[in-house]
Amino acid sequence: MIILDNIKSADRKTSISLVLGSGGARGLAHIGVIHWLEEQGYEISSISGCSMGALIGGVYAAGKLEIFEQWVRDINKIDILTLLDLSWQKNGLVKGDKIIATLTELVGDIDIDQLPIKFTAVAADIANEKEVWLSSGNLFDAIRASISLPLFFTPFHYKGVDLIDGGVLNPVPIAPTFGDNTDFSIAVNLGGSVVKSNATEINCHENKPSSKMNSFLARFKRKVVAHSVNEWGAYDIANQAFDAMQSTIARQKLAAYPADYFVEIARNACGTLEFHRADEMIKLGYDTAEVSLARLKKT
Repeated sequence: MIILDNIKSADRKTSISLVLGSGGARGLAHIGVIHWLEEQGYEISSISGCSMGALIGGVYAAGKLEIFEQWVRDINKIDILTLLDLSWQKNGLVKGDKIIATLTELVGDIDIDQLPIKFTAVAADIANEKEVWLSSGNLFDAIRASISLPLFFTPFHYKGVDLIDGGVLNPVPIAPTFGDNTDFSIAVNLGGSVVKSNATEINCHENKPSSKMNSFLARFKRKVVAHSVNEWGAYDIANQAFDAMQSTIARQKLAAYPADYFVEIARNACGTLEFHRADEMIKLGYDTAEVSLARLKKT
């Protein structure tokens, strides 16, 4: 049973360990969850994040969530495409340098040790089949390692090891918060069950580069070997398989090591690269938190 310290002094907020899961653009829902928690007067004292959860959590810990939110609400499909610096390497489509440089300019170049909130980004050392917890060093190095979605981003070489998206091994990384001295933990899982509305299925156009990247890729047709429709179709299948894999792993991890409270976003809420749907995803996160964490309003 969770005791929320009813006799605590009036000036001490209830502290939270917040666990933010991986899931591409669905991770923008994390912003809405954070807004809801702040409105209820909770203090987020610790954050553990994976992939997009690491990005949102790191930006929040740096005190720049408002700036990031305004930026991501304003971007459109073309803006997103201009941030993709193609690598054309066998180990990934996008280098990610341009995205990280843009975010660093927006948020600032900061070390994790300087953050006022305890923060851990989780990546995966796939060669050695183990999680890597990044809780020190440069903030955006840790984020870049954690967001390295296989096939899409190239792996991030960090201290002699190639790291990829932590969601491969642990999409909702609760373990880094086990030693926190907080009142309770909340985990946000972006790999929830598929949801259908009465009229039509949630608009979940998985990110087929054949339709979303045509205009961008056209610039490179004379410089690189064109990819066939079958190759892009294979990418889309791999992306959907990755989502399904993460959802299964998340259920297993959360069953073994449950947080005190959960917020779950349907994995078909939007596609992995649909960042132009920021307004919708942020609202979804807020509304889902309102329902999932309703018990907290009564304490």
